[in-house]
Amino acid sequence: MKKFFRWRKSWSFKNLFLNILVFFVAVGIIGLGASLIWVSTLEIPNLDTFDSRIIAQSTKIYDRTGEVLLYDLHQDVKRTVLPFDDISQFIKNATIAIEDDNFYNHIGIEPKSILRAVLANLSQGDLLGGQGGSTLTQQIIKNALLQKDKTITRKVTEWILAIKLERKLSKDEILAIYLNESPYGGTIYGVEEAAQYFFGKHAHDVSLAEAAYIASVPQAPTRLSPYGSHKDDLDKRQQLTLQKMLENNLITTDDYESAKNEEVFFIPQNPNGLGSIKAPHFVMYLREQLVEKYGEKVLSENGWKITTTLDWDLQKEAERIVAEKGLINVEKYHADNAGLVAIDPKTGDLLAMVGSRDYFSEEIDGNFNVTLAPRQPGSSIKPFIYATAFTKGYLPDTVVFDVKTQFGVTCPPNSWSSESPCYSPSNYNGKYIGPINLRNALAQSLNIPAVKVLYLAGIKDSLKLASDMGITTLESADRYGLTLVLGSGEVRLLDMSYAYGVFANNGIKATPRDILKIEDSSGNIIEDSVVTTKRVLDENITAMISDILSDDEARSPLWGRNSIVNFSDRDVASKTGSTNNLKDAWLMGYAPNLVVGAWVGNNDNTAMGGGLSGLIVTPMWREVMNYGLAKLPKEEFPEPVINKSGVKPMVRGEYIDTSHLIDIIQSGQELDFNALYNNVHTILYFVDKNNPNGPAPLNPANDSQFSNWEWAVQTWKKETYGLTDKTTPNNQTTDEQIEENDSDNSNDNEDNERD
Repeated sequence: MKKFFRWRKSWSFKNLFLNILVFFVAVGIIGLGASLIWVSTLEIPNLDTFDSRIIAQSTKIYDRTGEVLLYDLHQDVKRTVLPFDDISQFIKNATIAIEDDNFYNHIGIEPKSILRAVLANLSQGDLLGGQGGSTLTQQIIKNALLQKDKTITRKVTEWILAIKLERKLSKDEILAIYLNESPYGGTIYGVEEAAQYFFGKHAHDVSLAEAAYIASVPQAPTRLSPYGSHKDDLDKRQQLTLQKMLENNLITTDDYESAKNEEVFFIPQNPNGLGSIKAPHFVMYLREQLVEKYGEKVLSENGWKITTTLDWDLQKEAERIVAEKGLINVEKYHADNAGLVAIDPKTGDLLAMVGSRDYFSEEIDGNFNVTLAPRQPGSSIKPFIYATAFTKGYLPDTVVFDVKTQFGVTCPPNSWSSESPCYSPSNYNGKYIGPINLRNALAQSLNIPAVKVLYLAGIKDSLKLASDMGITTLESADRYGLTLVLGSGEVRLLDMSYAYGVFANNGIKATPRDILKIEDSSGNIIEDSVVTTKRVLDENITAMISDILSDDEARSPLWGRNSIVNFSDRDVASKTGSTNNLKDAWLMGYAPNLVVGAWVGNNDNTAMGGGLSGLIVTPMWREVMNYGLAKLPKEEFPEPVINKSGVKPMVRGEYIDTSHLIDIIQSGQELDFNALYNNVHTILYFVDKNNPNGPAPLNPANDSQFSNWEWAVQTWKKETYGLTDKTTPNNQTTDEQIEENDSDNSNDNEDNERD
């Protein structure tokens, strides 16, 4: 009986499966019949119109006035049609391998690919979504004859026309059309123009590796441009193309290995290749964003007028200054390149973008936009760390000890090793001041206090604030240690400029803008940008930072009084930064209505030489800032409000307990320096780092950094004051005397900040 029931059960499932299968076949037949009837009613464009394809209306990019033409996307369209036999077989095979490896076998469409694309799109909730499953034939039809709308009708029309085209033309003729018509970036169409533009060769002369690059570009000509900021993506796709060629037996293993390892050189872009263009780095940066948002086809054919945020007058002057000062830096400091960004902190408008000292220079790879490149910021990251500390209750007057300190908690406190896990950085000038308040520590860019401030502020919270203010490239807290405050992370000049804009705008972040308005050829508004803002930092915190970074007296030991970064008639804050071996030199500066960020270095990350970061980067920054501010009204930073009520002595700036000093003096008692200075300790002795004005730690030694910090302070105290001597020690000096002595030797001196 059991066997019978098992058989019956099996028989039932088989019948159920067959019934379901019959049902779906019937539905499919009915659906196909309905589709054929529906398709027969469609208005199919005449294939004979193929040679009179849509003529692109030119999209134009303007400055913020809407009058200065920066670039006409199609004013110099280049297309050379080659006979099929004059095109390299490498290019043909590479294109087929990466775009349509069954090209010579299908009828114009690939039912399996279509089904796979439909299923993929449905899984994402969009039947007509990103997965297209298009053959080369379909791509020709789509680009040449059909509108850009995403509808089922248009898609079915595309399939039918693809089949018709396959019946009218041979496979070789279809492939020739594709290779002669495909876009390869900017105004370049067809493989002959691409080969000439990229490599200075005819299409029949390119190598296998070069052909793989050419075949890789049409998927996304703007994003995959060899001259843009996604060259690494193009490299990966080229390697994939070679792999596909090998898998499809279009090349041998030896050919593959040789091409995979071949170093390919692209000819730098030049004025003739781009036609007439102004602000080229800005235009190419903007174009890439537009393509990502609207697609290549829309930009190619819709005849839009795009009014940007660019201030052409400021841009033109910035380009001149960066080129002029950049050439001086090449000769004096071996610094081949420079970049500069200017923004309006109130609106988020990108006013100027200079991505290199010469966009068209082959020598320095000038078309690479360094303002978008992740680079180590050195001490220019410090204001974000100090701002985080201020949000927790620390003040500009808070005292920490600038003494040689070992921060590696598993290392002996008297070990000055920086070998991991130890970490004992030094200041830029090799000197140590002793007790110093946060105002002077930040203004003078001292490293030891900065590392201590990062520990007090917390790495995680500091990264959160930096992200909220606009820095996009820093990773999670697990990625960094205390070296973060000295620039071990990588940031972009553009992001840093926007983030400093939050300080300039009193804690309010304006969403970055580079477009004001987009109009179609009939004047209809496609996009109309508005200013959007959000408070990300307390106004009083930004007032503290701006007050410090514009304090000429506080930074004088570093720069000297009335230095090149000082503006006697305006409120301007600034912070420099440099990295190990002087590979990067930064200056970030701002007024309430203008931010200018500048960088100098070498694209290949080699070290500069012969100068200090302040000398290298400041002249170009100052001249651009002067020019920009001359057109703007004078505005002032708000005065910070410092409330010391209920604040612990060391947090409010008193590292020695003087509460009973007046009583002792008035009573005529002898002043006991041993007693007076005996209570000198690291700040961790008095405060919970996460709540500086809360209860004192019951056991400070529970803090992992306490032992090393305290040992360093006690060593300093013993060397400085001599606790057994009841008179004022001869070697005691005031902070003012120390600063005055340092100013004699430290003018314009901030280099090698990150140990």
